[in-house]
Amino acid sequence: MLEFILLLKQRYQTILESQFADENLRTLYQGRIDTLILAEAFIRKGLLLASIPDHPLQIAVIGPTQAGKSTVTNLLLGTAAAGVSPLAGFTVHPQGFCSDPSAGQCPWLDEYFDHFQRLPHARLDKNRPACYALTKLENHQVGLLPPCILWDTPDFDSIDAASYREGVLRTAALADVLLVVVSKEKYADQSVWETLGLLEPLQQPTLILVNKLTENARSAVLHSLQEKWCQARSDAFPEVLSLPYQRSTAPAQWPARELEKALKQLSKTARKNRLRTHFQCQQRLLTSHWDSWLEPVLAEHAALAEWEKLVAESIRQALANYQRDYLDHPHHYETFQNALAELLTLLEIPGLARVLVQTRKVLTWPVKQMIRLGKAGFGQHRDLTDGSQEIVLLRQIAEHLLIQLADRLLDKIEQEPEKEQWWKALNAVLRRQRNAVLAAFQTSANNYHAEFQEEVESVAHRLYAKLQEQPLTLNSLRATRATTDAAAVALALQAGGIGLHDLIITPAMLSVSSLLAESAIGGYMKRVEAEMKLKQLHTVKHTLFLDPLQAALLTFPKMLDRHLSFNISPQLLHDAEQQLKTEKKHGLRML
Repeated sequence: MLEFILLLKQRYQTILESQFADENLRTLYQGRIDTLILAEAFIRKGLLLASIPDHPLQIAVIGPTQAGKSTVTNLLLGTAAAGVSPLAGFTVHPQGFCSDPSAGQCPWLDEYFDHFQRLPHARLDKNRPACYALTKLENHQVGLLPPCILWDTPDFDSIDAASYREGVLRTAALADVLLVVVSKEKYADQSVWETLGLLEPLQQPTLILVNKLTENARSAVLHSLQEKWCQARSDAFPEVLSLPYQRSTAPAQWPARELEKALKQLSKTARKNRLRTHFQCQQRLLTSHWDSWLEPVLAEHAALAEWEKLVAESIRQALANYQRDYLDHPHHYETFQNALAELLTLLEIPGLARVLVQTRKVLTWPVKQMIRLGKAGFGQHRDLTDGSQEIVLLRQIAEHLLIQLADRLLDKIEQEPEKEQWWKALNAVLRRQRNAVLAAFQTSANNYHAEFQEEVESVAHRLYAKLQEQPLTLNSLRATRATTDAAAVALALQAGGIGLHDLIITPAMLSVSSLLAESAIGGYMKRVEAEMKLKQLHTVKHTLFLDPLQAALLTFPKMLDRHLSFNISPQLLHDAEQQLKTEKKHGLRML
């Protein structure tokens, strides 16, 4: 699960950095990144609890700017360890102070804070927010704190808070106990309650400290605090201690005994069933944000499914056009006629004069070149696809298919604004890949046309074999063939040449087709033609339209700029959701 959360966070951050002029969308995505950071950190804490269950108690002091967090930290520690300043945003790094003598250097914190660098307190640089410090307190006299690591954190509401908010979230997720420090002026800020609402699934024992509170305002502030807590969260309202307002020169006065008692009770609660409680909270955190995290991912999956549907519909329409405009067209369908032309070459008449045979060979040579793959003559190879009505039509159908898809993408951009960026990116891929797709289709079409000539010759041989079973019909066809040849030779001698289509193909085709249709094998010929069309349609479908055309179109979503899309596959998402369900059922064992 940690790997999936990290991936999702990285994709959100990449997209956020590369686009979105819409400020509302930027704010929405930044909020989701914050929750992903919190979830990642909380999962890391669970791993820490599983591997080092006796690590020191973690107490975090959080609150808005100028509420007095660092001051409270120093009062709890009994020493001026945390830097204090009247300037907003003075603290920009998580700073831990270890009051547990047995804690050591806590090397596991480096793994928990991930890419944050540990530095000595004196070397923390405001321009490098991804750092933290851990200070070991020596010979301290702190009567209020149990053995623990106390964290002073940056604010979460100043102008520059976005640059160091991750440190606040990671520290808050690490905390076993939260000390929320607010002031009379800041307790009602929206940022305070947004943060406390965000942390609710973690169910951390919490104490609220209201700083700078005058006695006459105490009752009203506490009542308002409870109202706002109930509006932001559903769990029980925590204990509240007030720190009275005092002049800056006056010594600090606060309820030390009440605070010490509250901290001990909260620490005891935090340590009780620490691992089990953590897992339950982790599941609550993940499930509370799961749907919102995946909203754009699911939108991409929906768009991907729509694209696949568009491609499938376009392929079906293209095949229907091919069948209507070629296979079923009475004038354009030429493949079976080529088979009949090949049949002419099989109708040899024994004993025919050598001159007529040689002349027929010369006259029928172009026909054979059109229907036989790899034959060469007169020192030059002839491309069998030249002049093919089928090849021309297939090219037109492929071009029309891409034009239709481009039009549909433009419609999607207008009709589905929530997926606008995805559709625009896909349309850009289509424009870039159009020529390459058409070139690959043309190559496949030429290869198919050449290879299908074997089927043409096979059909001719099947017809000839059937004719051999009908001697009378075969002799009639041979006589017709000889007559056609003789007429062609006579005309050729008179005119000094002939036209291939007019004097060889057409007369022979008309004669052979008529006699075959009227003969005893007429039904067989129609059946062979129907079988040939069916096989041709199947071959064109699988070798041209499904692969490479449909296969190429379905790869377009994978070509989208990773800076513009989440690009998380449905399978990867399914695996993550299954893991989430499994962890719900077998929580502790999985953890």
